[in-house]
Amino acid sequence: MRKAYIQMHVAIFLWGFTGVLGRLITLTEWVLVWYRLILTILSLLIIHLFTKQIKRLPLKQTLKICGVGVIVILHWLTFYGAIKNCNVTITLCCLSSIAFFTSIMEPLFHRKKIDWIEVLFGLAAIAGIYTIYKVQVGFGYGIILAIISAFLSALFSVLNKKIVVDFNPESVVFYELTGGWIFLTLIFPIYLYFKPDAILIPDTSNWIYISILSFFCTTLAFTISLRALTKISAFTMNLSLNLEPIYGVILAFAIFKENKSLENGFYFGAAMIVLMVIFHALYQYRQRKRAVTSEIR
Repeated sequence: MRKAYIQMHVAIFLWGFTGVLGRLITLTEWVLVWYRLILTILSLLIIHLFTKQIKRLPLKQTLKICGVGVIVILHWLTFYGAIKNCNVTITLCCLSSIAFFTSIMEPLFHRKKIDWIEVLFGLAAIAGIYTIYKVQVGFGYGIILAIISAFLSALFSVLNKKIVVDFNPESVVFYELTGGWIFLTLIFPIYLYFKPDAILIPDTSNWIYISILSFFCTTLAFTISLRALTKISAFTMNLSLNLEPIYGVILAFAIFKENKSLENGFYFGAAMIVLMVIFHALYQYRQRKRAVTSEIR
């Protein structure tokens, strides 16, 4: 069990590093995501040669999963676009609105009753984001992209929850990323029409950062998180994922000294967001504990 917890936190730490790498990579978000996808898909295929985990699925289900993959890619594009238009710290703070969007969408997709307490937590986090939006002049476009990214992430999570019930995670991730890569490749000519001067071939440093992002922060993090899930509950994993933006912000402060470019009002808005994330985690834990107690009775 101890090994599983270590694996879980290593995976979360690696995911927290994605924002830092997004800023270190000087390519545009479109080119960055395209290379991240192709390298990740290749690494998954190499792993498949040894594990044989990727299964052939019916065409209808494959197309459905690929469609969800398009949402994943749009999430990545807006995420890295936000980082390049503001910074890592603000982008990660804005991603806390995922909880708000999830609290609205999950009941709609899964026909569950809306939990208004979770909605209130989400609205409080949105208020914190609005505070940051007002004080961080010049970062407005990046903040809007980050909120769109949070919405797409919540949508992806809700849709993915219905898919992984029927198929193994390795197959789902492979088809999602492959579908997303095909979609991005098909629309790339449109992007090049508006950005004809975009750099398409990474230099040495960009290749190194993209490789780390693909192999360590995507393939490795996904693999060890799956191994951890064989020993710990999905609820524990989801609760611990609240640490991801905290790791990312600490790394951004340490590497880029982003704290020097932040206004005082940012910390007030960020404190609101962090408090709501903590309260939401405690609320989820309490609800989970009540559910377990009810089952025992």
